[in-house]
Amino acid sequence: MSDEFQDIARRFRPLTFAAPEALDLMDDAAVIPSRPGFDLVVTTDALVEGVHFLPGERSDRIARKLLRTNLSDLAAKGAEPYGCFLAVSWPPHYDAKARDQFARALGEDLEQFGLALFGGDTTATPGPLTLSLTALGWVPQGKMVRRKGARIGDDLMVTGTIGDGYLGLMAAQVRLPMLTDLHNHALEERYHHPSPRLGLAKALRARATACADVSDGLAADAGHIATASDVGLAIDLEKVPLSEAASAWLALQDDPIAARLALMTGGDDYELVCTVPPDHRTAFIADAAAMGLTVGVIGKVVSAPGVSLSWRGQVQNVLTFGYQHRE
Repeated sequence: MSDEFQDIARRFRPLTFAAPEALDLMDDAAVIPSRPGFDLVVTTDALVEGVHFLPGERSDRIARKLLRTNLSDLAAKGAEPYGCFLAVSWPPHYDAKARDQFARALGEDLEQFGLALFGGDTTATPGPLTLSLTALGWVPQGKMVRRKGARIGDDLMVTGTIGDGYLGLMAAQVRLPMLTDLHNHALEERYHHPSPRLGLAKALRARATACADVSDGLAADAGHIATASDVGLAIDLEKVPLSEAASAWLALQDDPIAARLALMTGGDDYELVCTVPPDHRTAFIADAAAMGLTVGVIGKVVSAPGVSLSWRGQVQNVLTFGYQHRE
């Protein structure tokens, strides 16, 4: 096998797309120029084999999920993708073919979403496969959308559909035999290839008071907004949008409320949950539609702390949990 520097030159230098910031990946650092009138937004996510993806997962799927989960964080900030840094610790069972497959998929997604690789590091490990990606984005100065900022009376809104990531993992594990092949495929795609909602950046900056991406579960990530903003959130379970596949699964469950709670807390949806003043609701929905996205009103910002969930007018639970990162 070639050495680290040959691997970097062959697999990853093409992913810089000749960006001057990357210095051809010949140095131990990158140079990020200033951009007058803009703030640089920086976010980092890590993926670990057996924790964030299934053991032995295809490397092209891992590459796409790694980048897209980071871009979802940028989307929640209203930022425009700019570049990224990558660190990979390769175990022996990801051979040269798998590493080439990873680099090709990453390059395709970098080009699709309009950013370049600026640098990083590669190492060997006995396992598991461990990856970390740091994504950079630009946002007009002082306009980054934070989790803090929700105001009592704001609408709570969410993009797309919720619960597909949770069910997608089950589909990938062949645990949904009661669903059609079409539904299983759709759910698995949502799990492996999330779609960062970058097209909403301008609308979020103009109309949202707070935003978070839905990675740990809608209840938990909405709770992050509530905590940061020192407010509460009241969510109507009937209004949380579901996909056709998730609705089909829900119809087969004995306890529809418990099943809906599972979809709310499962995570891996990578949608955006945000708060929007009522007088901006119609315009925000129209902005999303112009980008080919749907957004739904699922609740309100209230004064009582926590996240309350209601079903047909009855409060079911107060949730502050979702996916928990254990030390």
